Order: sequence, then C-alpha cells, then structure tokens
Amino acid sequence: MRITKEKKQENYERIVATASELFRERGFDGVGVAELMERAGLTHGGFYNHFRSKEELIAEATENGLSETLKRYAGHDVLAVMELYLAREHRDGRGQGCAAAALSCDAARQPEETKALFAAGIDNLVRALEQGIARNHPSGTSGRAQAITILAQAVGAIVLSRACPDDSPLADELLDACRADCCDAIENRTRVQEGRV
Repeated sequence: MRITKEKKQENYERIVATASELFRERGFDGVGVAELMERAGLTHGGFYNHFRSKEELIAEATENGLSETLKRYAGHDVLAVMELYLAREHRDGRGQGCAAAALSCDAARQPEETKALFAAGIDNLVRALEQGIARNHPSGTSGRAQAITILAQAVGAIVLSRACPDDSPLADELLDACRADCCDAIENRTRVQEGRV
C-alpha cells in the first residue's frame, strides 16, 4: 500500500521527534531502532524508508532537539530564561529538555557530521543568549564571551544536577547557585554599562 507524500513527511517528523525525545532521555546508545519505531507507532522496516542508518537519524534528531531549545526560550527575557532553564522541572524533564545538556557527552563520540550539527546548534544557543543579554542592556551591546560562559555554566549545572540522586540536596544546590550566579553576571553587566558600579 502506497502512502501519500504528506503521510510520509508526517511519519518522518514523528520518527525524528520521537528519537529526539528518547535520545535526550537515554542517550544515543540507549535506544534501538525497533523500540524507537514502536514508540513512534510505526513498523521497524519503515525506518529504512526514511533513513539509511541510525547515525543519520541521530544527526536529524540532534538538529531537531537543539532547535526545540531555541524555540522554547524565544521571546523570553534572558533573566527569565535562566530561571526556567536552571529549574528542577528542566532538570527532571530530560526528554523535553535541552539537547546540549542531555547529549553533549554522547555527541563527543559521534561522527564529525553529528559534531558539526551539534556545534552549529550550540552556536545558535550562544547567539540567542548574546542577543538576549544585549536586549537587557541599555546600550544594546553584546558580549559573546559572556554568553558562552553563561551557557556553559547553565548546561554544566543541569548535567551535574542530573548526575546526583533525585533527593540529593546537592542536586538543587547546583541549580540554585548557578542560577544566582548567571543572573548576577547578567545584571552586573547592565550596572557596569550604566555606570552604576
């Protein structure tokens, strides 16, 4: 039975979205093609109508997950982004959370193509953060180095918090300390630029 182009595209998007969520939950090696297709509500054999290999799907799902993160925080003030990102809900919601926090270590062991997509996604996150910081400042100037530092600190805090047991006080301490530090760094930059420091 032949399917329409629209249905084929719909199936493709469902596979990518399902993979993106499952990979963020369990890592690239923690999910097999058969399980992935079952979760997407499709047959195992149908996978090869869309992808040549799991590695090709990993690349697509990576791009999807990183762009989801950008969309999730678009339109929010940069301080609100820090509050949302460095929160227990984000820490506990791996499958719906930031792909950079969930998959950076896995991406480091992937082929160059996947690493390049990951780097492009991280660069997009840095640029969005840089623009958010600039909007928060009266002068409108940005600071790429500061955006990189804040992103690295925020992602690191999520990764380290997830490594702790759920009921560990340290899991929350990591988020609280980094959230306060990131927000302080953004606010201090504003005060410096306004000549209040």
